[in-house]
Amino acid sequence: MSSASTTAGSPPRAAGPAAPAADHIEPRKLIAFLAMVLGMFMSILDIQIVSASLSEIQAGLSAGSDEIGWVQTAYLIAEVIMIPLSGTLARIISTRYLFAISAAGFTAASALAATATNIDQMIIYRALQGFIGGGMIPSVFAAAFTIFPPSKRNVVSPIIGLIATLAPTIGPTVGGYLSNAFSWHWLFLVNIPPGIIVAIVTWNFIDFDKPELSLFKKFDWWGLISMGVFLGALEYVLEEGNTNDWFNDNYIVAGAIASAIGAVIFFYRAFTVDFPVVDLRAFTNKNFSFGSVFSFVMGIGLYGLTYIYPLYLARIRGYDSLQIGETMFVSGLTMFFTAPLAGFLSSKVDLRILMIIGFTSFSAGTYIMMHLTVDWDFWELLIPQILRGFGLMLCMVPINNIALGTMPPARMRGASGLFNLTRNLGGAVGLAIINTLLTNRQDQHYFNLRDHVHWGSHAAVTQLNNMAASFNAAGLDGDQAALKQMVNMATRQAVVMSFGDIFLMLTVLFLAMILGVLMISKPNTAGGGGGGGH
Repeated sequence: MSSASTTAGSPPRAAGPAAPAADHIEPRKLIAFLAMVLGMFMSILDIQIVSASLSEIQAGLSAGSDEIGWVQTAYLIAEVIMIPLSGTLARIISTRYLFAISAAGFTAASALAATATNIDQMIIYRALQGFIGGGMIPSVFAAAFTIFPPSKRNVVSPIIGLIATLAPTIGPTVGGYLSNAFSWHWLFLVNIPPGIIVAIVTWNFIDFDKPELSLFKKFDWWGLISMGVFLGALEYVLEEGNTNDWFNDNYIVAGAIASAIGAVIFFYRAFTVDFPVVDLRAFTNKNFSFGSVFSFVMGIGLYGLTYIYPLYLARIRGYDSLQIGETMFVSGLTMFFTAPLAGFLSSKVDLRILMIIGFTSFSAGTYIMMHLTVDWDFWELLIPQILRGFGLMLCMVPINNIALGTMPPARMRGASGLFNLTRNLGGAVGLAIINTLLTNRQDQHYFNLRDHVHWGSHAAVTQLNNMAASFNAAGLDGDQAALKQMVNMATRQAVVMSFGDIFLMLTVLFLAMILGVLMISKPNTAGGGGGGGH
């Protein structure tokens, strides 16, 4: 089994950390791993922690409405570049140096973000935060599947699965509470104490691998630049496309062209240079390829719903950031309690069955949400959120095991970066599709409603006269006020109907994933003693 990792034609040390033969977990490695998990939690949490508090940050920095979105976009663009790069950096300087430097840099960037006095400073600091923090995410996945034996994956995999899904889900909750109870500065200051702890612990306790500094001489700088342009421009196009009317905007066109050119150069160099900046050979592993597809779709569901629920609660229900956080907390709580169950079942049940149950649960939650109305509140959203949290956790643990559980240690770090990239890209693509559909379907529904609300409609005229009478009694211009309110009601209803269309799309998507599960061969359970095969 272990000999499989030494046939790549490089010295044994270059193959990365070997999986331990015994089931015993060294306390030193466990402490290091838990610190790494905390670092990953902070990095993923910060993707969404500002989402419910952008209005507070906008007011605090006197930023324009067209600028404040870059607080989120800058972080995502920088992070999506670093995530696939981290595997190569970990191989050159070792996991210890990469993670400790990432944790310290992320902490420093968080402190800088809290001191920002204008939007330009904030965008720069958030980009630094995203880029440096992105190095912590794949390292945890790689460590989990290399330093622990397969028999322990039913414990380790739920931990990283929980963090990867829980952090973005509770981001709006944490952010809403901090900005409401203190100020928006605490969205970033909260990272400093745990960040210092993570940096110190990982520096002193990580010893999974050794640096291979000789590889730095072969580092593909053109590959790095082309990957940065490819992924950075792609993220920009996806994030800003709908806001800027897609290809009617010159910047979006330029971004799309730059991304395409960057992609061509990046893929050419990835397949021709001796030491590519990202090792794409992981996709030759069938399980990894399928797992990456599932991860991409999970990114759509995870980040899509973390976006659309707060959007509904803010625009339709008029909730503030704290109320949104309290409502969204249900999904996070469900994930927390489902994680141990998912870990237990992953060692007992065919992973495909768990994924089918998870996708079905997620689909059931979005199916219920298809019938959304303007009156839905916490209790109407309760069951869909429970089904969502339960489904996400039941899917994420098997997907992690399927994608990374059979990856040779030599390719684990690079594969982990690619795997995490698929989830983030899924989220970016999903949000772009969701925003575009919301805009288009809202316009369509509004025109349909307007066609039914006309002077020939008895119900519409009666409603308008009743509202006009109420406004006249209050001393207002009844006709004008009633007409304005009728337009607002139609617009509001059109928005809710467009939300229903999004939930229909997600329902169909996740039901389709059940067919995808049936296409993969039966994977080993977490405790099945695999993990080093091909």
